[in-house]
Amino acid sequence: MLVLTRKLNESIKIGDNIEVKIVAIDGDQIKLGISAPKNIDIHRKEIYLDIQQENSKATNNEINLLNFFKKR
Repeated sequence: MLVLTRKLNESIKIGDNIEVKIVAIDGDQIKLGISAPKNIDIHRKEIYLDIQQENSKATNNEINLLNFFKKR
């Protein structure tokens, strides 16, 4: 993991197309602004993990359904 120190209004670049900027600092909270192409999904980690779990469930349901029809 790369750990960087940034101040208000400073940013980091990820590749050529993504910029993460510190837009506000309020106590123990930091607000980030993220500029990225529209084709790149950006989610908080907990939301990303929920999406992955739902996708996994959907895939398993599809496999179970296919197996059900194969048996007929």
